[in-house]
Amino acid sequence: MEVRVFRRVPRFRAPLALALGAALAVPLAPPAPAADAYTLTPLKFTVRAGGRTCTVDADLYRPAGVDRDHPAPAVLGTNGFGGSKSDGSTSTIGKAFAQRGYVSLVYSGLGFGRSGCLVSLDDPDIDGAAASQLVDFLGGKRAADDGTTADFVTRDAPGDPRVGMIGGSYGGAVQLATAAVDRRLDALVPMITWNDLAYSLAPNNAAGSTGVPGVFKWQWTNGFYLIGEGQPLLEPSLDPSRVNSLACLHFVTEACRTVHTLNSGSYPADRTAELLAFAHRVSPASYLHRVRTPTLLVQGQADTLFNLNEATATYRTLKAQGTPVKMIWQSWGHSGGLTGPAAGELDLSRGNLETSYVGRRVLAWFDRHLRGRTHVDTGPAFAYHRDWITDPDRTYATASRLPATGRTLYLSGDGRLVDRRGDVTAGSRRYTNWLTPTSHSESSLSGLIGLPDMPPHDTKGTHLDWTSEPLKRPLDVVGAPRATLKVVSPEAERTQNSADAADKLVLFAKLYDVAPDGTRTLVRRLVAPVRVPDVTKSFTVTLPGIVHRYQAGHRLRFVIAASDDAYFGNRGIKPVTVISGPRNTGVLRLPVAGS
Repeated sequence: MEVRVFRRVPRFRAPLALALGAALAVPLAPPAPAADAYTLTPLKFTVRAGGRTCTVDADLYRPAGVDRDHPAPAVLGTNGFGGSKSDGSTSTIGKAFAQRGYVSLVYSGLGFGRSGCLVSLDDPDIDGAAASQLVDFLGGKRAADDGTTADFVTRDAPGDPRVGMIGGSYGGAVQLATAAVDRRLDALVPMITWNDLAYSLAPNNAAGSTGVPGVFKWQWTNGFYLIGEGQPLLEPSLDPSRVNSLACLHFVTEACRTVHTLNSGSYPADRTAELLAFAHRVSPASYLHRVRTPTLLVQGQADTLFNLNEATATYRTLKAQGTPVKMIWQSWGHSGGLTGPAAGELDLSRGNLETSYVGRRVLAWFDRHLRGRTHVDTGPAFAYHRDWITDPDRTYATASRLPATGRTLYLSGDGRLVDRRGDVTAGSRRYTNWLTPTSHSESSLSGLIGLPDMPPHDTKGTHLDWTSEPLKRPLDVVGAPRATLKVVSPEAERTQNSADAADKLVLFAKLYDVAPDGTRTLVRRLVAPVRVPDVTKSFTVTLPGIVHRYQAGHRLRFVIAASDDAYFGNRGIKPVTVISGPRNTGVLRLPVAGS
């Protein structure tokens, strides 16, 4: 057993998946602790997960002075997809919390680093079960493979340690998966993670689209798939438990089948049902009813992989069933890798927990639920980052609930967005798709690996837009806008009853901010892909949530486009016409802060 002693926490540049939050007024946490010594002990655990036996590679951080007679609560964490216990964002969890008096256990997730087993997408019966066996160790119910035991963790009962979890993305969903199978967890902080992978990988933002596959987010999905299948390039001499078959090297078989089906572009009912069922089964959406652990959700506003709607869905489910839950929308997520966190945001690689808003909220959450300090205020139900505020002490706004719809605009036949239905001009406008993509929102992998991206654009004739008058005063949109639309497409109507869902009409809804000089900004590069359930009926689109100030003099522009090069598009040419009139026209509803 190797033991290393540290007296100072070195600085790391955290990867995108785990830098954290920003600054404003919540009750101040105690001053930053001195860099007390802690011991770092590498450990191995043999676990049984998903019918396989494999090894979990972990590091135990034990603060100085913590022993059987002076126990401390524990923090458990793991990596984002493709990472390991040793990457900067994961190892700093161990260091930062050990420095603040918590016993920290960080580990490489199944199928990553030097841990065994297949990549199983945070399945509660596999990844959750493996993490639960690490909770057994923290509770004194089992030893590590070398005989190391942990008799120095605060316990609520024999075998029941006082333990919380924190981590981002892939390391976020595993917290909910673990809580679903293990009631011993006392606090969760899942960051920038998903609610339903069926929505994340192939979103359909049309209401009532249950059972209809969405529009394949091929760039993000295949980027992560290649990371998973390419593990031998990152970790030579893999544990045999990490190898599946030639058809699916390192993922569980169902995950590969899902990706293969999505890439095929063909979605017959039987294969569609299979892929949707698997993606849903391994997602929090299917098991949140079993999660009772107090949860602080942190989601990123700049995130085209797991957008704000994912955390909102999780938040609403937990709140409705009485699970203690609060939510923060921080400035950054998986996207925008070149810019990184905004000034004042928490970055664990810098250890600025006490001087950032999200950091103080995390410390307060753990103080209350792990240290039992019931007098600690854990902050408001909802908070969101405002990038138009320059004072770092006022960056975050707080609220007791998410904003409701505060402004309604109507789609006029002449391309205007108007405030009153009576101002709608009757008219008909048409676009058609090409066989190749004609709109660009983002190159998803630029966010994954930090490369520059070209500005968003839409090709003339392949989209329709509606633009408001210049605003007389600033408008703060906070939440998910909704649009109700009715389109006419005889070709789509002809094919929509096909046995293959891929024959249904696909379109993309989005919101731009148009400056007085004509400069257009696609807010956070977010789009709402739609596979229209029934082209003969009106449908409602829920756009990804945003936090954005439209300044006075700026105009809102609502766009529906025929394609987007980050997604699969229409099969065949399907012209679309939108007809508007005062009695029957499209409607855009905006959630507005302060309304």
